[in-house]
Amino acid sequence: MSRIVYVNGQYLPEEEATVSIFDRGFVMGDAVYEVTSVLEGKILEFEGHMTRLARSLSELEMTCDLTRDQWLEIHRELIARNNVTEGMVYLQVSRGNAGDRDFHYPPAGTPPTVVLYTQSKPGLADDPKAKVGIKVISIPDLRWHRRDIKTVQLLYPSMAKMAAEKAGKHDAWFVEDGFVTEGSSNNVYIVKGNKIITRQLSNDILHGVTRASLLKYAAEAQMEIEERPFTIVEAQAADEAFFTSASAFVMPVVEVDDVALNGGKVGPVATRLREIYLDESRKRAI
Repeated sequence: MSRIVYVNGQYLPEEEATVSIFDRGFVMGDAVYEVTSVLEGKILEFEGHMTRLARSLSELEMTCDLTRDQWLEIHRELIARNNVTEGMVYLQVSRGNAGDRDFHYPPAGTPPTVVLYTQSKPGLADDPKAKVGIKVISIPDLRWHRRDIKTVQLLYPSMAKMAAEKAGKHDAWFVEDGFVTEGSSNNVYIVKGNKIITRQLSNDILHGVTRASLLKYAAEAQMEIEERPFTIVEAQAADEAFFTSASAFVMPVVEVDDVALNGGKVGPVATRLREIYLDESRKRAI
């Protein structure tokens, strides 16, 4: 059975779904997106993703008239039609079809292009990598300086993931002015002396929905948190490291630029935070 996707108000088999070649998302990368995880058929962190979507649209002066309840209805309909128990819902909004290629924004009133689809990922919450940890390399951060907006400009993060793969590792951490900004598609953290250290929010990093919830849960668990930049050398001397994202939740990091952390084994803080995050997220899922 073909996967059912959503394009501009229609539910269609994916083979029948089309977007104009003049769409700004295709021609200019002029689009924003969100990814929500699904566990047990329910959506995680929906409110956080909707809040960030609204912010991204506002920062780019882009409009979309769908309400929170309409977004929720579409998510649930796609999950039901595609029988997704564990997986993700991808959402993208572009500035729409300008009628031709032009650097200027389309005329006011041009409807946005709205696309959503599901990705079934059985075992999403039981990723075996969470038990053994991942290894990362560092590369220069050459992205634009509005990383707080969740746009579809993902070429450099894709290049970073390929660089990590070529090096025999799992992911890459970006470094700018001597400090780690974030991972290729995630927020990053180190643990030193039971203190969780992560870069503070700014235009330099994505304002992670998972990040916000995790720090809240960590604070409630009486864990100490320090929001500041850290270096690769500092990370290599840390007791533990991990990253957060909507689809990986909390993922332990056991090696940074060929230096093993915690003897190359997953540490107790990352393990506990993953347990807390999944437990709390399941309780709040809708």
